[in-house]
Amino acid sequence: QVQLVESGGGLVQAGGSLRLSCAASGRAFEMFAMGWFRRAPGKEREFVAAISWNTDYADSVKGRFTISRDNAKKTVYLQMNSLKPEDTAVYYCAADHSRITPMSAPDYWGQGTQVTVSS
Repeated sequence: QVQLVESGGGLVQAGGSLRLSCAASGRAFEMFAMGWFRRAPGKEREFVAAISWNTDYADSVKGRFTISRDNAKKTVYLQMNSLKPEDTAVYYCAADHSRITPMSAPDYWGQGTQVTVSS
C-alpha cells in the first residue's frame, strides 16, 4: 500500500518552468519505479517520464523535463523547463513494484495536479 501526494502544479507562461513533487508513503521507496503521466483535455493518458535506477522520457519532453528522486525524502520530482501550451494537462505521479514504461498500468497513482501553460 502506497500513498502518493503531489504538489507544484499551477499556471505558468509559455517558456517558463515548474517543478512537480510527489511524496510517497510506506517503506522501501527506493525499490519502486516512479513515473509521471499526463492527460490533456480530450486526450488519452500519455507517458512523460520514469525513474528507477535509470531514467526514461517521452520524446515530446526530452531535453526539457528532468525526473529525479530523493530516496531519503521518499519524493520524486519532475522539473519542467521551456514549457509549451501543449504541455497543459493533469499530471499524475505513479509508482510500480516492477517498472514504468509508456504502456504501463502502474500499481499506484497520485491524485493528479493541474499544469496550465498559457501562450
